[in-house]
Amino acid sequence: MSVDIHHCINTCNGLLRGERSAVDTYGKVLEKYRDKIEVSRELERIRDEHVSAVHVLEENVRSMGGEPASDSGTWGLFATAIQASANLLGAGSALESLKSGESAGQGDYEKSLEDEGVMPECKEMIRSQLLPLVMAHISTLDRLQKLT
Repeated sequence: MSVDIHHCINTCNGLLRGERSAVDTYGKVLEKYRDKIEVSRELERIRDEHVSAVHVLEENVRSMGGEPASDSGTWGLFATAIQASANLLGAGSALESLKSGESAGQGDYEKSLEDEGVMPECKEMIRSQLLPLVMAHISTLDRLQKLT
């Protein structure tokens, strides 16, 4: 398979939807941790890194001549369902749901790296900027789970 700009735009928009969903989900979970300063600071930092990833992906899609996805699509519905379950089960479950979302994001990024239809420039952005952040988020959430 050769590189296809439309396929690459669609792939990056899919990743963008996941990042938008992460921003929304972290915003909801932060409400649970307002009284735990260390945890809330880390969650705010991770949310802000997802906001930055949204901007990186938006710019990337524009640079390919595409229109960035403006919502979280089905990822947003998935995140809302997971978060509703976590709200019923408590704060520890909320961190676990965030970790599950980060793991899903890691899988999406890794799948994009293996996709022959994704442009090398996009793969470099994923490999050097976006995937390392997701992996760091997973480690941070592991540590935070031990604190709560």
